[in-house]
Amino acid sequence: MAEVLVLVDELDGEVKKVTYELLTLARRLGEPSAVVVGAPGTAGKVKDALGAYGAAKVYVAESDDAAGYLVTPKVDVLASLVEQASPAAVLVPASAEGKEVSGRLAIRIGSGLLYDAVDIDADGTTTHSVFGGAYTAKAKSGKGVPVISVRAGSVEPEQADGGAAETAVDVPAVDAAKATRITGTEPVVGGDRPELTEASVVVSGGRGVASAENFNVVEALADALGGAVGASRAAVDSGYYPHQFQVGQTGKTVSPQLYIALGISGAIQHRAGMQTSKTIIAVNKDGEAPIFEIADFGVVGDLFQVAPQLTDEVGKRKG
Repeated sequence: MAEVLVLVDELDGEVKKVTYELLTLARRLGEPSAVVVGAPGTAGKVKDALGAYGAAKVYVAESDDAAGYLVTPKVDVLASLVEQASPAAVLVPASAEGKEVSGRLAIRIGSGLLYDAVDIDADGTTTHSVFGGAYTAKAKSGKGVPVISVRAGSVEPEQADGGAAETAVDVPAVDAAKATRITGTEPVVGGDRPELTEASVVVSGGRGVASAENFNVVEALADALGGAVGASRAAVDSGYYPHQFQVGQTGKTVSPQLYIALGISGAIQHRAGMQTSKTIIAVNKDGEAPIFEIADFGVVGDLFQVAPQLTDEVGKRKG
């Protein structure tokens, strides 16, 4: 069975959910091999987690350069492994960095790039949600080892036993004149709430929230449920909430167990980023709002009356 290389996305020893999604998809194509590129000691922190989601092998590419430069070390390591292992495919998260890694890698190894996929079939055919989810496109690489970037939140990660056998690989020396060095890092200030794309519960506010100050209603419900806060593009464009919390085609894709939309009409741009959520609850004064077409439960009413009642009720149940 051919290997399928999966670039691991992790932060401080915590594997991002999208990596487990990639490992799940990789099992359809062959035998998943996780690729860890980072500072010395990184693989030891994530090996067991990767094995629990089916990684038969873990390629360990660790060095100071791997952690000290953007993009280049990951492309160099993956290109080297493609030459050595002749994998069936290379799967990369469609994050900001992942998109650049996948593009550079495809050019480097002379292969086809399948960009921002939301599903992969066993024969390597990828599914893409385009034009804000209005159309679904199918694609397949006709040249070389396909490089596939996968949108986070597209599939449900499934656990599987994997040996996670470690194999050390060299990190090619970086030409400092042709690479971007990381000179400093600052942690994201996110408070106690879970990260948006990792959260099992997301409560989002839209234009109907009406102001930045009113977003405390959204935050209160999210905190009661132990969830993350999101926002529609309309809310972000109106200055109600920061862009980093935008859910939608031009924001982040989420697929939580529970998604609550408060004052969100459900434009196709927003639906493209949350419609795979397991349970969707919508609250909107307009009974004809498109969000109700995909909602499992809907309340036609004023969010400023409904949300506080829900927050209080959750608090009582927790107590």
